[in-house]
Amino acid sequence: MADQFPRIEADHRDFIERQQMFFVATAAADGRVNLSPKGQDTLRVVDDQRVHWLNLTGSGNETAAHLLENDRMTLMFCSFEKKPLILRLYGQARCVHVGDQDWDELSAPFGQHTGARQVYDLTVDLVQTSCGFAVPRYDFVEARDTLTRWADNRGEDGIREYWRKKNQESLDGLPTGVPVGDAAKADS
Repeated sequence: MADQFPRIEADHRDFIERQQMFFVATAAADGRVNLSPKGQDTLRVVDDQRVHWLNLTGSGNETAAHLLENDRMTLMFCSFEKKPLILRLYGQARCVHVGDQDWDELSAPFGQHTGARQVYDLTVDLVQTSCGFAVPRYDFVEARDTLTRWADNRGEDGIREYWRKKNQESLDGLPTGVPVGDAAKADS
């Protein structure tokens, strides 16, 4: 029931761009596998082999820590509408932090977000679709603005302090590479 493709086809892109939520999975050589839901308008299909997604500040930072050791990443999109479909993008990713040389270029398409922490640049080497017949149907109500309000209330200095306290290590004690000094003050 699964089909595989070497690149993101036009119908894949259309499906991806309609989704309100996606999931990201990464893992280091040892320790826990991370699987996180993502939402808001934080993903862009750049071309048939590349996807960028803007990572906003959260309680953990497993993805960044894992990519320092192992660049594998999987993104999964799942239809909750009438027509079932699961689509996975497999590939290698790099993490671009606030203040990195290409931060401005990669973050610009997403606009300003207080608490924007990284942009992940995924090079896709396999696209897999499968039926999704067992996935329940849900209706999208609205995007939550809770994270945006939380970040705006903290402000840039408060976000950097949060990064310093909560985002420096993974659950398994791996470094995340999140800058907290002057580099973090770049146009975030």
